Order: sequence, then structure tokens, then C-alpha cells
Amino acid sequence: MENSQLQYVEFVRLELIREKGFYTQPKVESPEDALAVFRQFLTGEMDREHLVLLCLDTKHRPTAIQVVAVGTLDSLLVHPREVFKTAILTNAASIVCAHWHPSGDPEPSLDDVKITYRLMQAGELLGIKVLDHLILGAEDNYLSLKESGVISSLATTRGRSDL
Repeated sequence: MENSQLQYVEFVRLELIREKGFYTQPKVESPEDALAVFRQFLTGEMDREHLVLLCLDTKHRPTAIQVVAVGTLDSLLVHPREVFKTAILTNAASIVCAHWHPSGDPEPSLDDVKITYRLMQAGELLGIKVLDHLILGAEDNYLSLKESGVISSLATTRGRSDL
């Protein structure tokens, strides 16, 4: 085979870099438990939307947390590939996402619901369950898409293309 027909491909090695840790409760069993973790990272001092990922093991114990995306005042570009990259590297069995609405209003937008649906679809393929998506507003104001019924409603819409 001639060299003109060969293509050089890099050999890569993936490595998880662990940074400064945090203290949290031993298990995340409710939206309030997850909120306590996320409030350490998502505060009223932020002027842009942020999406934070909490990775959990099979017993719902936190294993990692990462800021996945930082957006603008009223939007956030999120791709499932970026969300699940950390979940896969940390051997997560499930995840909880949270994002900050700088307006202080935790009411989910249509885009919030759409990305939650896409994450649920991707998680199902990967075997990593999306347990909840919290939207945090001012002070203690938040909304759990699980508690509000959005997660269960989305789970029943599998296969629909209108979302």
C-alpha cells in the first residue's frame, strides 16, 4: 500500500481529571436532596444560565458534579453528548441536571422541556437514567420536572417526533 493512501490517525487516551471536591449528603433520594447539592454551585450571583450535572452511582450516591454549559441571560446551548461525557467517564448509573434561570423564575421553557426529553432518550440508549431536571430561580425558588409530572409525561411520549 502506498503512503498516499494512508491517513494518519491520532492515538488518544481519555483521562478523568478530578478537581476540588465537595461535601454532600450520602444519598440523593429526592429533589430537595439534589437541590442542596446544586445550591452550592448555582447561586443568585450568576448573571447567565448554567447547566450543572450531578452523577450518581447505583445507590444514588453522588460521584461527580460538573458545570456542563454556560449560556446567556436567557438561553443555554446543551447537547446530550456533552452531558453524558462526564456521566460515562464517572461510571454513573443515573444523573440529575439542574440549571439556573437568572430571571429568578423557575418556570420551564419549551426548550427546557425539549432538552430534558433529548437527555432522557440519550440516557435510555446509554443505560444512564435521567432522574430529574431542576430549574433554579431566586432564593429557594425551584421547580423539579419530576415532581411537576413533566418527566413522567415525557417518558410516555417515546417515539413521538412533535417534541
